[in-house]
Formats: sequence, structure tokens, C-alpha cells
Amino acid sequence: MAEPANDTQVWCGLDIGGTKIELAAFDAGFDCVLRQRIDTPQHDYPAFIEAVAGLVEAGERELGRRSSGLGIGLPGVRDRDSGLQLSSNVPALSGRPLAADLTTRLARPLAFGNDCQCFALSEASDGAGDGAPSMLGVILGTGASGGYCIDGRLVGGYNGFVSEWGHWSLPARLLQQYELPLLGCACGLQGCFERYVSGSGLAQLQRLLGGSATNAGTVLELARQGDALAQRACAVHLDLLGHALAALVLGFDPHRIVLGGGLSQHAALYTQLPAAVGAHLFAGARVPPILPPRFGAAGGARGAALLARQLGPAH
Repeated sequence: MAEPANDTQVWCGLDIGGTKIELAAFDAGFDCVLRQRIDTPQHDYPAFIEAVAGLVEAGERELGRRSSGLGIGLPGVRDRDSGLQLSSNVPALSGRPLAADLTTRLARPLAFGNDCQCFALSEASDGAGDGAPSMLGVILGTGASGGYCIDGRLVGGYNGFVSEWGHWSLPARLLQQYELPLLGCACGLQGCFERYVSGSGLAQLQRLLGGSATNAGTVLELARQGDALAQRACAVHLDLLGHALAALVLGFDPHRIVLGGGLSQHAALYTQLPAAVGAHLFAGARVPPILPPRFGAAGGARGAALLARQLGPAH
């Protein structure tokens, strides 16, 4: 990574996920000049605030300057009236005035966005979705969510959570077809797609079929080795994910879909998903290109920095 010149601006973005918090800094040309990562304190709110503050302070010490703007991609959604956060993947944040507390602790204006929407913004700006009239960023990690961009800009919606498709409900016919239980979700709903098609959902499916995997990587490796139970879990997962993406195609009709999160690194998805999506669409409907992310795991932090530059602070 290049050293920023002393007279250039540096924009910083934080991507807060269920397992990690990443800080990335970008110069005026939006080349990455610093990247740091720590584990996410999932259950201790004061520890979470201090971890974020410590990461920002350590990063700016290494840069030798205060950032020109700081964007933060938050997991979950923020109530626009109360300012309270709802996060199914970082339980400590739910019911907390997270944006206000971070603003106070960091003692500066901040630009806030949803972490998955920040990923989408990054891929719509010089990424895999660059130049497309519309694109959906679809995260398949600890949870399942996304972001929708038109002409390179995020679409937020009335509540600010356009494309929170992970909390759409899995149809009863698919639950019955695969003899799956109706799982509760930390968001308060039941049967959310997130519980079945995220990375953690793939591991959950394998356990429901009688396995003991604790993460998606284990399931994929077992399937690669020929384990019949893991292969069955992957097949069920592919069909459920195909249905979910077909619903997104019907709802948003994006010109491109860009995958993010841990499962986006599974190369076979890009050859298998088009047919799985098409199986849940009516005749004549076309499946848009389904693409890997150009910026990979760094996309969320990059998008948060872009949000800071586009919107300015206090969003």
C-alpha cells in the first residue's frame, strides 16, 4: 500500500460485521493506503465502543493524520426516530443509540450507513457493478442482506433498509419440501432467509440434516471430499438461495448482482446459481449476470469511506 502524500486527503471507512471490524483508509485517488482488522466484541457494548475507537485512533496514528472524513457501515438497521440500532449479528448493539455513542466517543461528525449497503456502493463505484444502470450487492456471510444502487448511488428507501432481503420469509412450500423447521431470527421474525442461506445458514442446514459443522467452510470442504450429507446440505442451500435471488430479480430487476461475504469466495456458486435462480422465475425472465466482487472483503470499508466522501458527515 502506498504512503499518502502529506497534502492529500485521506478518507476512512469502517466495516462492522458479525465477526470482524475492518478499517480502511483511501487517498484522494481512492487507492487504499491502510487496512487494519480486529475481532468484533459481539456481546459487550462498552467493549465494542472502545474497540471501534481504538481501531480508528491506531489507524490515524499510523497514517500520521486525522481523516478528512470517516464513514461507518453498521450491521442491521437504525430506527430513524429513536436512533436505536437493531442488529441480529452483533447482539450487543440492539436497542442501543450506537450512532450517537460513536459520534460522542470519536468526537467528530460521522457518516453512517448499513454495512451491506456500503458494500454495494463500493462495487457500484469502479467495482463489479460499475457502469450498470442498476445493481444489487448481495451479502452471504454471517448474515444475509444487501444494497441496491441506481447509476452508482445508493437507494435507501423510507426506512433506510432497501434490500434487507435476508428478513423476507422462506415460503412454507420450501420448508415442507425439505422438511425444515421454522427457525426464529434475532430480528424477531420467523423463517427469515438469513437463517438458511447465509454462510452460517449453510452450516445450520448441515446440522439440521444430522451433521455437526460449525461454519460454511467446513461444509464446503466436506462436500468437496464427497461427503453425502454435506453435498445434500449444499444442494438444499443452492435451491433456497436460488429462490431468494429470484425474488430479488422480480422485485428489483437489477442489471447485475454482485455477491459479497464469505460465500462469495466459493467459485462454484457463479456457475450454479444462474440455473438455480432461473428455476424460480417464470418463462422468459432472464437471470442477470451474477458476479464476484472486485474489491472482495475490503468492499464494505471502501463503501463506508465513499459514503463519507459523497454525503459528508452526520448521515
